[in-house]
Amino acid sequence: MKKKRILVAPLDWGLGHATRCVPIINELLRRNADVIIAADHRPFELLKKEFPALEHVRFPGYSVQYDTKGNLLQSILRQLPAIIRGFQTEHRYLEKIINKHHIDAVISDSRFGAYSPDVYSIFLIHQLHIVLPPSLRWFEHMLQYVIRKQCNKFNEVWIPDVAGALNLAGILSHPPILPKNSFYIGPLTRLKKIEVAKSVDILVILSGPEPQRTVFEEILLRQLTQTSYRTVIVRGKTEHNTTIKVTPTLSMINSLDSNELSHLIASSKIIVSRPGYSTIMDLSFHGAKAIFVPTPQQTEQEYLAKELMIKNIAYSETQDTFNLERALHKSVDYTGFVPTDYDLTILQQRIDNLLHTIEKS
Repeated sequence: MKKKRILVAPLDWGLGHATRCVPIINELLRRNADVIIAADHRPFELLKKEFPALEHVRFPGYSVQYDTKGNLLQSILRQLPAIIRGFQTEHRYLEKIINKHHIDAVISDSRFGAYSPDVYSIFLIHQLHIVLPPSLRWFEHMLQYVIRKQCNKFNEVWIPDVAGALNLAGILSHPPILPKNSFYIGPLTRLKKIEVAKSVDILVILSGPEPQRTVFEEILLRQLTQTSYRTVIVRGKTEHNTTIKVTPTLSMINSLDSNELSHLIASSKIIVSRPGYSTIMDLSFHGAKAIFVPTPQQTEQEYLAKELMIKNIAYSETQDTFNLERALHKSVDYTGFVPTDYDLTILQQRIDNLLHTIEKS
């Protein structure tokens, strides 16, 4: 039987879309599928490091620009026409990739234009409900309609969360109206559970779009260099795999593979990071204790951070008022995540269905 060629294409806004594709790629490889990875920027480098033997192709992203200061949402809305044109460009570019590399199916992580009428197309997304600021709340219903309409262009929509009340993403993955072709496939993580002594006081995991990733790094460095906590900062920069010794107790590492990050999370007493959904899935899997600092004006992260505080799981502060010592003191009153074993049964069933469907076509 000829191997089926499956294209996996994560969005390039941060690393989370790429990291949660790792377990999907692993399941495809276990079924003898031929996986081609289509990505750009840091997600391209991360997945190339995770899967050096696979075929990798450049798939340009939307090149959204973020202001160092100002309103992130307004910045995105201002660029919305360019983003929509980006969906159309993405769609045309995908057709070229499909024809050149003889693709049988596409799994797109949050790339709204990465579908094709000629091959089976799957959309991986957790944010089916966009939370807007109160002044724009009236626009949410229209936005959800647009998302559902775009989802209908795919054969299936995979939601990396559980359907019931014990979910991780709340209203983001549980909108009032689901796309009819949706399947909850359970949370996803690239990490492994490791039993090891807690030798690191603070682990910082940086991620997300620039320039706010760098802004947050600089805030943390100013405060951490004044302490003696045993600290490791994972910078989320895949360009150069280097380690920098800032002080005798503070190290900075540009990037880690899945095994290295699993070991470091297991070794750490507390994690400081953005409350990106992929990070939350990783930390929930490990049962880690965390302090979250949302990217300014990124309503998804602000919503998730607020929900986790309400549930008494993780303490959070805003970036512009962040104080490490205060956050560490306050975090004592929060439980941290309960270790969870993620069930991949539904994901495995959907992959089996995908391969069976394209075999018959």
